[in-house]
Amino acid sequence: MTQPTGFLFCADPLRPNRPDPHFADQVTAVRAAGAGVALVDHEALLAGDAAGAVARVSRGSGPYWYRGWMVPSERYAELEEALSARGCSLLTTSVDYRRAHELPSWYEVFAELTPRSVWCAGVPDDPAALAARLGRGPGIVKDFVKSRKHEWHEACYVPELADREQLAAVVCRFVELQGSFLAGGVVLRTFEAFVPGGEARVWWLDGEPVLVTAHPDTPDRLPDPPLGAVGEAVRRLGPRWVTTDLALREDGVWRVVEVGDGQVSGLPAGAGAGELFAAAAAARPRQ
Repeated sequence: MTQPTGFLFCADPLRPNRPDPHFADQVTAVRAAGAGVALVDHEALLAGDAAGAVARVSRGSGPYWYRGWMVPSERYAELEEALSARGCSLLTTSVDYRRAHELPSWYEVFAELTPRSVWCAGVPDDPAALAARLGRGPGIVKDFVKSRKHEWHEACYVPELADREQLAAVVCRFVELQGSFLAGGVVLRTFEAFVPGGEARVWWLDGEPVLVTAHPDTPDRLPDPPLGAVGEAVRRLGPRWVTTDLALREDGVWRVVEVGDGQVSGLPAGAGAGELFAAAAAARPRQ
């Protein structure tokens, strides 16, 4: 008999027998959906002690969604392995986690819907050579997962990608600020101007849009984008729980700004996610 689906939440670092308070409302929604909750030590996971991180997960306790703080793809694979050793499984495999979590893995599927991008593993020796593949114009610097948009002029936005000195300075500062948290390598994207209406975060489960929320950075703004072409791309991509952030470009075209794994995507304050967690709780392992 198949075990019911459960959720792995990050434990409170100060009270490890309780969920991290940041996820309190989500834990309540999961339990209201009739799903079980187990706790993972996020700090131990990041430190490379995956077995210690899952020590509180009961053996053979069934398939799980991870729902917590972001983890590097390599650490997620170790989480999957440590759970397997305890007779448990993840509904999002480590292969699918990377596919949705890191831009180089999802970019080709979304290439027609998102700004043009180039990347390299690690730090580029010559950022200008990388940028040359995009041509002239403004651009954005990020890593495989995140940007530093809150340090916009210092470590994110490049007014002219052909300006070697300025590009190198922004890349250098971005890498410096990311430090050990640099994910995968450096990505350069063409800059596209969006209208100031905020982004919509769409939550997809098994290829269907279950919930549309605002972006956590603009919780008071909720655009209403069309989802047809994006849904087709999500289904081609393949992972089960995916988020897409969409914004309206100044020429009236909706664009995918970011794709993410739904297990580690942030919910905006006040978002009613009961329906989302009910749908996730009803999911079963793929045959």
